[in-house]
Amino acid sequence: MKDGPDIARIASLIGDPGRANMLAALMSGKALTAGELAREAGVRVQTASGHLTRLEEGGLIARERQGRHHYFRLAGTDVAGVLEALMGLAAAKGQLRTRTGPRDPELRRARVCYNHLAGEVGVMLYDGLRARGVLTGEGDGIALSDAGRAEMAALGIDLSAASRSPECKSCLDWSARRSHLAGRLGRGILDFTFAQGWAMRPEGTRIVRFTAIGEGAFRKAFQV
Repeated sequence: MKDGPDIARIASLIGDPGRANMLAALMSGKALTAGELAREAGVRVQTASGHLTRLEEGGLIARERQGRHHYFRLAGTDVAGVLEALMGLAAAKGQLRTRTGPRDPELRRARVCYNHLAGEVGVMLYDGLRARGVLTGEGDGIALSDAGRAEMAALGIDLSAASRSPECKSCLDWSARRSHLAGRLGRGILDFTFAQGWAMRPEGTRIVRFTAIGEGAFRKAFQV
């Protein structure tokens, strides 16, 4: 028997079409019920419950109980990062499940990736922050500069809360096939964008839809 991490088990959990659809639905960052995830997977609730048990035992999702109701969400940003990378690999290799539809341009333009901004606007933000020296370093070694920290604080983006999530992290964007910004800073910027009313997310989608005025304000605030 080989030593080390068992990637085969993780791959088998993700590789089932029903479970893959459930995990993709949880990339919205919202906690969903077994019934909602069953509809996403196109299976009966009883079948979905079996899938969810396996995903929970494998550490890919977490269960939250509120009274009689159970909700499921991704276990963390590390899981979301793996899923986003797999989406990018599948797209690059032409492994697309459906033809493109009317929502695809909006998803590619701006969307939620678990808890941060992805798509063309997310990549533009990441590139702009790096070009201005707000972010320093490369790949997994990116960090917020002192000047960048002061800039975020001036906007009211608070990064002081204790969290196991890294402050800054690059995440491979599946549609642009370039990096966008994750971590506490990525989440803070997306929360700030929604709080300012610059963008909204249509119900039941991962789309981030900017208003004309909102996108201009976003570009000005982050100088991108």
